[in-house]
Amino acid sequence: MKRVHIDKISSAVRRLNIATEALLGEQVVAKPGYVVAVRALDRKTVYNEVENIHGRAVKIYEGDVIAGVLGERRALHGHAGFVPEVITPGDILHMLNLGGVVGKCRSSHHGVGEPLRVEVLGSVLAFPVINSRQGVPAHLGMNALPEVERLGAMPPIVFVSGTCMNAGKTQAAVEIVRTLVRAGRSVAVAKLAGVAAAKDTLSMLDCGATRSLTFVDAGLPSTLDHTAAPAALAVLGALAEPGPGAPDVIVAELGDGLLGEYGVLPILTHPEIRGLKTVHVCCASDPVGAYGAAAVFREHLSRLPDVFSGPVTDNAVGVDAIRRLLELPALNARKDAAAFGAAVMEALGRVA
Repeated sequence: MKRVHIDKISSAVRRLNIATEALLGEQVVAKPGYVVAVRALDRKTVYNEVENIHGRAVKIYEGDVIAGVLGERRALHGHAGFVPEVITPGDILHMLNLGGVVGKCRSSHHGVGEPLRVEVLGSVLAFPVINSRQGVPAHLGMNALPEVERLGAMPPIVFVSGTCMNAGKTQAAVEIVRTLVRAGRSVAVAKLAGVAAAKDTLSMLDCGATRSLTFVDAGLPSTLDHTAAPAALAVLGALAEPGPGAPDVIVAELGDGLLGEYGVLPILTHPEIRGLKTVHVCCASDPVGAYGAAAVFREHLSRLPDVFSGPVTDNAVGVDAIRRLLELPALNARKDAAAFGAAVMEALGRVA
């Protein structure tokens, strides 16, 4: 074991109470969810920040020691990376996202440049047995939500999905929360799929939500087809528990796209979730994307979205196309927030 001062503790490991003076082990468990200390080897001008445990984006400087978590990322407009089969101290990996997910980058979008290189210093040790000096490699599952196989009584859920990254999902979710809170509803919020980062749910909390959880709280640095649905059940079950702040409505954002690799469809098609009272808001970048999303909904969910939003609704061309081709409401959450919120409230009224 060796002691190291950690300059920045990433938001992905916020549930583990990592100390700034941490003990490291030389044995690194090369699996998603294990916590590692890494040293930044670059000073970049883009993708040069990491969220701290409070969700604030702080700059990374060359030489900074960061507590991050091993994980995968499969982002269309960012970095794509994986966890190598073997990791030892001294290996060079990459910071894959804002939330502190670390892995080996295999591909990057031209808009974000090369990923920031980091040197692995060791595994961050946890001491789960009181008064024991026997440390074990820390991992996100150590303080995760319990697994849930069946959901009990649940409030209505507004799912916000999209055709891809940067399709306006968070903007739509924020406006839905604002509308519900102003209408006197108690709202809980969730991020059910994607890669670890706190900024989206923090934006929703800023608008008056009373509870907030993500798949990270269920022990995952990112979701995949086989992990997304179990984590979603754990998050939704925890959010719906009775007590102070118990929600009338849950607003759940689904990261990436319907056909991405973060497990959005396995969540939406899970029998426990399909049986709930749900409203679906889908964000699309263009008319073809909206048309394709509708086809995905028909094939996999035997229904259509209730409302479309996103860049496709930035002007009348996209709005008219959706109304003509799909005969569905299409409203811009940013420019026409009141009408967009009213459409979602109307859909909620139908399912409730």
